[in-house]
Amino acid sequence: MAFRESFRVRCSMTVFAAAGFLFILALATALSPSARLELGTSGSASADRGASPALGRLATEHPRKRVEAIVQLQPGTSMATGKRLVASLGGRTTGDLHLINGLVAKINAGGAAKLADHPEVRAVSLNARVKKDSAPTVDSSLLQTSYPDSLRAPKAWGTATGKGVGVAVIDTGVAGDLPDFATSSSDSQSRVVATAVVNPDATNDGDGYGHGTHVAGIIAGNGNSRPDSDPLKGRYVGVAPEADVVSIKIADEQGNATVLDAIYGLQFAVDHKDDYNIRVANLSLESTDAQSYRTDPLDAAAEAAWFNGIVVVASAGNRGTDGDAVSYAPGNDPYVISVGGVDDQGTKTTLDDSLASWSSRGSTQDGYAKPDVLAPGAHIVSLLAPDSEFSRLCPTCVVSGEYIRAGGTSQAAPMVTGAIAGLLQAHPGLSPDQVKGAVVANARKVLAGNGADEVSFAGLVSPSAKDGEANVGLEPNDLIDPATGNIDYARSSWSRSSWSRSSWSRSSWSRSSWSRSSWSRSSWSRSSWSTSWNK
Repeated sequence: MAFRESFRVRCSMTVFAAAGFLFILALATALSPSARLELGTSGSASADRGASPALGRLATEHPRKRVEAIVQLQPGTSMATGKRLVASLGGRTTGDLHLINGLVAKINAGGAAKLADHPEVRAVSLNARVKKDSAPTVDSSLLQTSYPDSLRAPKAWGTATGKGVGVAVIDTGVAGDLPDFATSSSDSQSRVVATAVVNPDATNDGDGYGHGTHVAGIIAGNGNSRPDSDPLKGRYVGVAPEADVVSIKIADEQGNATVLDAIYGLQFAVDHKDDYNIRVANLSLESTDAQSYRTDPLDAAAEAAWFNGIVVVASAGNRGTDGDAVSYAPGNDPYVISVGGVDDQGTKTTLDDSLASWSSRGSTQDGYAKPDVLAPGAHIVSLLAPDSEFSRLCPTCVVSGEYIRAGGTSQAAPMVTGAIAGLLQAHPGLSPDQVKGAVVANARKVLAGNGADEVSFAGLVSPSAKDGEANVGLEPNDLIDPATGNIDYARSSWSRSSWSRSSWSRSSWSRSSWSRSSWSRSSWSRSSWSTSWNK
């Protein structure tokens, strides 16, 4: 299975050379809603011109992001003039839509928005994907797991599968060449679009331990991508089965990592957010050093990612009702979305879902109630990294030779991460605070929930979904610069790392320089990945 090349940002739709198909494509799928309405009611050009709403939002939030745009020229404006305008703003014309007096351009979002203001341009819109009435790549009829139904995920898959949304899995690596990560049964290209290695003791960008692959499978695995002849086809499907995964490996091959490794993992996600459209980061882990979120360095890194537009989802931990159960970073941070676990009893009904006894809950050392939400976390079947420690640690947990059963809040967190990927596909303009508000507001009650409710994927993407701004009035970590939302490295005792590309063929990165010796940090072992076999 081929991985994506370095820096390749997936376009939402290929531009074909055939003029007839371009005409249909442009009219039916690529124009902004207002442009489609105008063309449906009048044969003349409308005075309502400019950038489409989606392009306007993207230009504001990510002006340097390279996009594929459809440019409609005013009547009488020549193609040559249109091409010159595109070039003057740093763009490149890639297609001729002369049937609608337009052209296709590769250009930065900010440049596309400026182009829309030119008097010789009628409108500029993103080359949008076709909205499907159903998702034929996601067939839930053969599912052997109950957690998608507990999340009400199949009800959402008709409109939201996470497609185009990048999810950073900050973990032990991901075996990205598994068939469940393929784009489709006819396209073997992996949706693990990039890998990064930040732990200097790691020997490769794979997953020798197995935790990260299990987590990524819950988020974005799709057994429907297997060949039709495969008896496992369609048996196991993640929450956002068309999302893209960015694997950020912070552990060595035995699953050991440090807080500093996790910080560097978050930094990579922020540094390459626009390259891979990273909108969500999953941290199914916890520190072993209980500190206030105001001073904990991992909490500072999680907040920095949050303020840079990445929703951070963290496991709450498996400490039950212990006095310090929710006192460990990053799950103790009031900004991030921390996730506790429910037991869905292995049934597809939601009426018997209840809070798992092992799921951490309580108040942090700073007085914040955690977790924020709940999701299935008991006896979760997901992908098994080949020849990994997971298969040796629990041979009886292996399912059908290619999957494995595990439980804990490590498994609950990616449930929420996947649901958020779907939410952001449906509503890409939401900020992290708005996402958190929507996730909490649309959760539903469970038995003995201890104040937290269970996430509902279908509720999130519903047109009537409630949303709001979360985290109002919170004080950030002391290491965060309030003016920028970034870590103030002058006040921290670690430095920014630098990155070098180690393999073009897999878009893989490794850390080429770092400073570890100047910072006293706690290490954590495999037990801190918040996973257990008997949960």
